[in-house]
Amino acid sequence: MTEAASANEAPSDYESLRALLLIRRETMPKRLKQLAAFAMEHPEEVAFGTVAGIAEHAGVQPSTLVRFAKSLGYDGFSHLQQIFRDRLRERFPDYRERLKVLRDLEGDHVHAAALLEGFTNAAAISLEKMRDSVQPEELSRAIETLAKADTIYLLGARRVFPIAAYCAYAFGKLGIRTILIDHVGQLGPEQLGTATVRDAVLAISFTPYAPVTADLAAAAARNNIPVVAITDSAFSPLVSSADVWLEVAEADFGAFRSLSASFALAMALAVGTAEKRAQGT
Repeated sequence: MTEAASANEAPSDYESLRALLLIRRETMPKRLKQLAAFAMEHPEEVAFGTVAGIAEHAGVQPSTLVRFAKSLGYDGFSHLQQIFRDRLRERFPDYRERLKVLRDLEGDHVHAAALLEGFTNAAAISLEKMRDSVQPEELSRAIETLAKADTIYLLGARRVFPIAAYCAYAFGKLGIRTILIDHVGQLGPEQLGTATVRDAVLAISFTPYAPVTADLAAAAARNNIPVVAITDSAFSPLVSSADVWLEVAEADFGAFRSLSASFALAMALAVGTAEKRAQGT
């Protein structure tokens, strides 16, 4: 598809757009590739920002946004922007809207049994998808990286903070020293400041990515501290900072996303790291 591709060839939804960008990632011109990565990392900003603001934050010229959209078959940038807006409305409504979705599905009263069935199915789908997305060799590399570390620094904000907290518990029970970066008082950089190249960072973030997690993982990478990432996309901001990354895409029920696969992977990393250390790494 050329830059003059017709609009009827444009992806009609976000997942199709993401798939096209992944296919084209290595052949895109530098600025378009830079903008594609920014768009996947900051979908809210692309959805609701101005052309000038998005261009400034992405480090490109405003005209690049139009060229990028037309290269994908859209009429212009506003046409592409609508894809991001539709996707965010569907995936991340506020919690009252999510409850309304469930009521629309189940009737005026959402029955407890229906909730349990829905969340159980989402968990099962998440776990099954992870079987395919997490490659054994990458999991082994992640475990080896963590097993070599003197201290493992744990990064996870907002809804994935419970996973990081569980890792602190599990690693601690297994005799592995960790520091949980809780960012209380905005002290995340100081909490990470004691890390050295003999340590490692385990960073967890899913769309919409927590900026503090991406920023601290990038800071660790700049200081040559190994980073293991759990995230949901090759376009995640954690990928560029990670020595190894593991892909987990959680399913949802009524826009409430499961964390089942993420917790299962966290358990595997903790136990695998302990086993690797017992073998003398």
